[in-house]
Amino acid sequence: MSDTSKSVPQEQLPSQELHPPPMPVINLGHLSLDDPTARSRVVNDIAKSCRDLGYFQVINHGISQSVMDGAVEAASEFFKLPSEIKEEYASDDIRQPVRYDTSSKDGISMSRAFLKHYAHPLCDWLQYWPQQPPIYRQAVSSLKREYMEKYAVEVRMVALKLMEAILEGLGIGKEYMHEKFEEGLQLLSVNCYPKVSQSDTTIGLAAHSDYGLLTILLTSCPGLEVVDRSSNSWKVVQQLPHALHVHIGDHMEILSNGQIKTVVHRAVLNPQEARISIASIHGFALHEKVSSAKELVDEENPQKYKESSFNDFLEHLTANMDNMQRNFLESLRI
Repeated sequence: MSDTSKSVPQEQLPSQELHPPPMPVINLGHLSLDDPTARSRVVNDIAKSCRDLGYFQVINHGISQSVMDGAVEAASEFFKLPSEIKEEYASDDIRQPVRYDTSSKDGISMSRAFLKHYAHPLCDWLQYWPQQPPIYRQAVSSLKREYMEKYAVEVRMVALKLMEAILEGLGIGKEYMHEKFEEGLQLLSVNCYPKVSQSDTTIGLAAHSDYGLLTILLTSCPGLEVVDRSSNSWKVVQQLPHALHVHIGDHMEILSNGQIKTVVHRAVLNPQEARISIASIHGFALHEKVSSAKELVDEENPQKYKESSFNDFLEHLTANMDNMQRNFLESLRI
């Protein structure tokens, strides 16, 4: 789920796509080491990436290549299904537990097909997932969980580790609101972008920011771009083997009281091949309000945002279907 981004002319920004500069790559395996110095170093690296950029990539995250490949394969096979099967999941109701479309009323989808569904708690939502292709949804009791189900479970574990490190980097402690993160929402946005042709737009998904606390993205090939704040230009996200891309969402900016900023990003079409992306968006439960941490609010740094929930975001989308340029995060600024 996403929202239109800050009201700046992102489509007119220059691009660095010919020679993309490197971006932070975090070795997440060091968070689990017994060496407190190594852990502290990783926490500091994550904190710096969040403050300065709002995005980074992670390696040694604990998800095997076979699980990542299986998730991409399951997504690809779904989008290859006949239209009449996929259309069974089509709906204009953004509150449906599973929703398929080839366009969107969100004002940012340019050229993509998507399938969105909830993934946590898995026992509540798995029954709504597509039954075709057979590899997409494995039974909970199945011994082989190498496709979307297993990926959803494992990427959520990565998100919880990252949340602890980010909170620790903010100075409010990794146990801050631990239960709310444990009980929180996970939404999978599974996307298929066609191969670009001369008659197509080169933009698959226009500039936007994500509503949640953080998003973890798995992609089959290059196509993601982020706004680089220092140069005010589009920066191509590198495609590293076995890496996952992480970026900060609107609710993390609220929770951090503006110390960490949401990241504006877009998807461009790949000239060589169709592209699959699986965005795992993590936040509090549907009606649970996110507010600025009181530890980060004082006289010098007054509260900058009103509290909000995912349900508030859905209501914002519904109320602004005819005015999708009205930004959700901007509407919460005090």
